[in-house]
Amino acid sequence: YYDPQHMGFGPLRVINEDRVHPGRGFDTHAHNDMEILTYVIDGELAHKDSLGNQGVVGPGGIQFMSAGTGVRHSEFNHADDRTTHFLQIWIEPAKLGIDPGYEQKHFDDASKRGRLRVIASPDGRDGSVTIHADASISAALVDGDEAIDRDIAPGRKVYVQAVRGSVDINGQRLSAGDAAALTGEKSLSIARGEQAEVLVFDLA
Repeated sequence: YYDPQHMGFGPLRVINEDRVHPGRGFDTHAHNDMEILTYVIDGELAHKDSLGNQGVVGPGGIQFMSAGTGVRHSEFNHADDRTTHFLQIWIEPAKLGIDPGYEQKHFDDASKRGRLRVIASPDGRDGSVTIHADASISAALVDGDEAIDRDIAPGRKVYVQAVRGSVDINGQRLSAGDAAALTGEKSLSIARGEQAEVLVFDLA
């Protein structure tokens, strides 16, 4: 996918929504100078890279690879009968040519229920993965009467990705796969969720 009129939002460069069928995946390939996060919605994804890292991430998990000066990796769904559904997120680093690195964390549903749970940040706060960019990512589950209100700091952008279900973002209805890009807003309102899961990006 390429749209020269829409090449990113702040340091957020790409959000790919992928589904990998059983026994399929992405063969070994190279990246550099990009912060790459994988957020699994359903199923499991196995990671292996040229740094010697390997792991399997499932729902509630986030896998982070800082490509830095260069890394080769592969991603596979080794299940026999279950499709893996995930988001792959690319964020431009604040500095090029850094050492590559890898992290993997899991955040259970209780920690995201009716609240924004930080899962990635520049300082690794609250047990999140540490990314090398002026960007933070939070996840939330919202259903029924649950609502979240948060101030937006002056000069910051906010991008909200609806992962599943449906939800109101500042009064605008989003369904799974939709997104809202907020600029010049003073606050973020997440409400009227119907089994909703969202990712919220706080961006420079």
